[in-house]
Amino acid sequence: MAAPARRLVRSEPQEDARQAFARDVLAGLMADRKWIPAKYFYDAEGSRLFEKITELPEYYPTRTETRILEDNGAAIVHHFPAGAALIEFGSGSSIKIRIVLAAADKLAVYVPVDISADFLAAAAASLQKDFPRLLVLPVAADFTRPFSLPLSAQKRPRVGFFPGSTIGNFEPREAEQFLCHAARMLGRDATLIVGVDLVKDTQILHAAYNDASGVTARFNLNLLARINRELGADFDLDQFEHRAVFDRELSRIEMHLVSRKRQSVAIDGTTIEFEMGETIHTENSCKYTLKNFSSLARRAGWMPLAHWTDAEEYFSVHALGLSR
Repeated sequence: MAAPARRLVRSEPQEDARQAFARDVLAGLMADRKWIPAKYFYDAEGSRLFEKITELPEYYPTRTETRILEDNGAAIVHHFPAGAALIEFGSGSSIKIRIVLAAADKLAVYVPVDISADFLAAAAASLQKDFPRLLVLPVAADFTRPFSLPLSAQKRPRVGFFPGSTIGNFEPREAEQFLCHAARMLGRDATLIVGVDLVKDTQILHAAYNDASGVTARFNLNLLARINRELGADFDLDQFEHRAVFDRELSRIEMHLVSRKRQSVAIDGTTIEFEMGETIHTENSCKYTLKNFSSLARRAGWMPLAHWTDAEEYFSVHALGLSR
C-alpha cells in the first residue's frame, strides 16, 4: 500500500515570498542594465511551459541528460550511502528523478525543493504514490537560499541532486557560491550529482533557445505576465519580444526581453521607463568544458569523483564529494 502524500512544507511565508519577488524585480528593473533573476520564471505556468520546451526537437539538454542517467544509473547511485536522504535543488519535472529513484533502492528519504509550490505538491504526490518505500517530503522554498530540511532528512547522510544544467544559469562566481551553499545544506561527507551543459557548435545552441514553434519566447514573456498577475503591473506583452544570443567571450547563452517602443510600466506603485530596443536580461545559460567545471567545483570545496557524458559530449553529469 502506498504511503499517504506528505504535507507540503513551506520554508518561508507566502507574504515574504511576494515581498522578495517585488524587491528583486524592482531592484533589477531600476538597475542601469535591466534584469530579473531567472528563478522567477517558474510559477505554475512557467513550469508548464518549460516542460514543453524540454520536449522540443531543438532542445537537446533534457533528452541528452536523461539518456546519460538511464545509461549510467548504477554507476551514479554507487556514490549514494545506504539509507541516505536525497535532496533535489529545484525539482521541477519528475522525469529525471524517477530514473535515479528507480536505480537507488537504498535511499530512505526524498526531499524535492522548488519555488513553485503548486507544481511541487502535485509532482511530490505522484512520486509518493509510485515509490511507497520512500518518505517524500516536499519543501517549497528558494533553493538558492538557506532553507530548513525536514527532520527525517537531517538525521541521515545526504545526497544532493541538481540536474538540468541549472548550474549554468549562474555566472561562474555565482555558481561557485551556490556550490558552497549546497555544501552547507548537505553537510560533511555529502555527495552532489549535478548536470552541466558543455561547449558545442553555436548553431545547435542558437536553435535550442530560439525554437521554431516559439515556446521559449512564450516562456520568457510569461515572466512579465507573472509580474502582472502577482505584483499588479501593467506590462503589455505585445510590446516586448524574446531574444536569445550566444556570447562567445563569456561562453553563455543570454536571454532577453526587448522593448519594441519607448514605454512606461507601473509595478507595485513604481513606474519603470523603457527606451525602444532596451532589454531586460532574464537568463544566462553558461556552457562549460569538463576541465573548467571540475576546477570550479574544487574552488567551492567539492572533489570531483566521476563524470559521464553522451557520445557527442553535448552534456555531462558529475558526481562531487564533500569531506570537511
